[in-house]
Amino acid sequence: MLKKLIASVAVIAAAGLGAGVAASPAAAAGCPSGALCAWLSTNYSGDPGTVYGNNDNLLQYNKFNNAVSVSNSGTQCSVRIYSGQGRTGQSVNIPRGYGIGDLGGTAFYKNVASNHWC
Repeated sequence: MLKKLIASVAVIAAAGLGAGVAASPAAAAGCPSGALCAWLSTNYSGDPGTVYGNNDNLLQYNKFNNAVSVSNSGTQCSVRIYSGQGRTGQSVNIPRGYGIGDLGGTAFYKNVASNHWC
């Protein structure tokens, strides 16, 4: 598990986002298998909004437009989230089985605008 955490921090640092956004193993109950999930509160609390596949405009969905935490329950690979629609703006890669429990202070706080798998 420590290897997974170190690998995810390395991926985030390589993306140029520094330590401000750190993916960690997600204890995200309620996020269905295969989904990218977003919550309106920290640490995956409440009912998640879910999407599948690649999406160029997640801002049309309340829980992504106002996301405070996100997790990747994908079955095959990582998901990259973006602060801009159409895969623009800042991005961060979230490995499968990981999440970000508090998006506060990041470009993604209340603004998970698009995503791309693998």
